[in-house]
Amino acid sequence: MPIRAATERDAETIAEIYNDAVLNTTAIWNENKVDFLNRIKWMRDRREAGFPVIVLVDVNDSVLGYASYGDWRPWDGYRHTVEHSVYVHKSARGRGAGKALMEKLIRLATDQGKHVMVAGIESENVASISLHKKLGFTEVGRLSEVGNKFGHWLDLTFLQLRLDTRAHP
Repeated sequence: MPIRAATERDAETIAEIYNDAVLNTTAIWNENKVDFLNRIKWMRDRREAGFPVIVLVDVNDSVLGYASYGDWRPWDGYRHTVEHSVYVHKSARGRGAGKALMEKLIRLATDQGKHVMVAGIESENVASISLHKKLGFTEVGRLSEVGNKFGHWLDLTFLQLRLDTRAHP
């Protein structure tokens, strides 16, 4: 499955994937849908900040999933740490799309000189936590009842992956 940089023509499908997660999952703790113009702005903002937005596509160049990373926290001391997002179209889940996107993001972050990649995952999302652990992430903490969606309190599990072995930045 090819992975390439996202373009504005992908924004409609990216919005569709995002909105499905908003409406039907606890992967995103937002409750408001977005349109393609919102996703175009999001992609532009990511690129202007120096961060990638990538898509995994099928043989017809239709988007099956997308991924990105950005600042984990906005202060200078955290500049070597990123937090990522990966979302897969419901028709492509369970077929390796998430893993392929994650592996590409890890390579991009490493090439960009990042030191740590952070994942914040809803604690009952066993599939995502398992995938991250298979990719080398380690669980480093859990925050109880810090979010809510669908009338329930949600816990947030943090995992991290050290991307290099530098002793100093």
